[in-house]
Amino acid sequence: MIHPNWDNFQAILLKNNVPQNQKHYYVKHIEEFLRFMQDSSLEMSGDDYDTGINGIKATNVSHFLQKIDRKTDLSSWQFRQLLHALKLFLISLCHLSWAKEFDWGYWQDAAKKLADNHATVARDYTNPAQPPCTAQASPKPLSAPHKALMDRLIYVLRAGNYAIRTEQTYADWVYRFLQFHAAVDVDNLGDEHAKHYLEYLAVERHVASSTQAVVLNSLVFLFRNVLNRELDVKGFKLASKARKVPVVLTTDEIRALLGQMSGLYGLLAGLQYGTGMRLMEVIRLRVQDIDVGYQQIVIRNAKGNKDRLVPLPKRYQQQLIEQIAFVKQQHEIDLKHGNGEVYLPDALSRKLPNAAKELRWQYLFPASRHSVDPRNGAVRRHHIHESSLQKKIKQAATDAHLIKRVSSHTLRHSFATHLLENGYDIRTVQELLGHADVSTTMIYTHVLNKPGLSVRSPADLI
Repeated sequence: MIHPNWDNFQAILLKNNVPQNQKHYYVKHIEEFLRFMQDSSLEMSGDDYDTGINGIKATNVSHFLQKIDRKTDLSSWQFRQLLHALKLFLISLCHLSWAKEFDWGYWQDAAKKLADNHATVARDYTNPAQPPCTAQASPKPLSAPHKALMDRLIYVLRAGNYAIRTEQTYADWVYRFLQFHAAVDVDNLGDEHAKHYLEYLAVERHVASSTQAVVLNSLVFLFRNVLNRELDVKGFKLASKARKVPVVLTTDEIRALLGQMSGLYGLLAGLQYGTGMRLMEVIRLRVQDIDVGYQQIVIRNAKGNKDRLVPLPKRYQQQLIEQIAFVKQQHEIDLKHGNGEVYLPDALSRKLPNAAKELRWQYLFPASRHSVDPRNGAVRRHHIHESSLQKKIKQAATDAHLIKRVSSHTLRHSFATHLLENGYDIRTVQELLGHADVSTTMIYTHVLNKPGLSVRSPADLI
């Protein structure tokens, strides 16, 4: 049995600025872990199991965290506190070398709970009269007729099979529009009201031209498909859209950035650069989307509700195989304890009622904890939260001393630009990126060293 030196552990907590009122809970977390280790030793022979400090292995920690994961009443902050306690115990007190390399980042960041309106759960949203966006927190309630109009809008959007993000965006702006004209009856809403709201956003709120275009599209959809009349906003002119050159990293900068990342997030960032996937496309990959035999990755229901294929980088093939093996093991444990369900779109869940518990449908990058669906009480394991990857990339850019403003989308920009630099034609790059129009892809020609013509600066000619 392991008998820690609690005085030394208290000193470690003090050194790491753990508040006095939390120290007691840190000790309780370690005691729970030690009880788990003791229970595990009873299931094995004394010769096969080392009950001392050196007997603690990375697999023990993973199994313990998977057990804790099943406590759905444990909040995210409590789970992170437990992780911090374990990390300090194993690294600073036990001095276990492998503990420094343990993927603490996955367990800590992946534990973040998805919002109720997240793209993987938003189709189950049961109160469409209050869209799950910033307008939801507005102090102005909608009248009954306006709420009925919102319900109708959501119904039409879903009947038309619009993307979840589109549904959320349109619903949010229509909700704001109705709040802005709260005193106007639904039947009296007309062109002037739409024009007035658009001018208010442009003149008083100073919203960008791209936002103005989104609002206009939302209102056009409302009038045409819900109110059954065309919207005419003649006289209102959208602000001219600024043409911005995307931020692109050089190959050396890419190496420096990815060199600062390891484990799960190193794999995610590497896939973004190696395939050009958008942030949510890589986050929402399922096990069945990885085709090792054909060396390709299937991106399903991407922007525009289209599927496409991208090459599977050989550099990450083994890591992907290991990740699938991890998901399989985790899924088998979930099934053993009566869980193992994953979110599926409504139509698919009705058509294939048993698919939610099949391995092929599990997220390739699952959250470290289960969460309870607030609408139907189903216990599910969603994918990791996208903000975790965004924060890791930002931190890696800082650690690599990169001056450029780096985001997850920068990896996609770099993917496209480097392909063009290596001689691939723009139509191929367009297909890999999933662009509907080649003009969207053309922006990457502006960051090439030789855009169209080989031009030398006059300063280099003197």
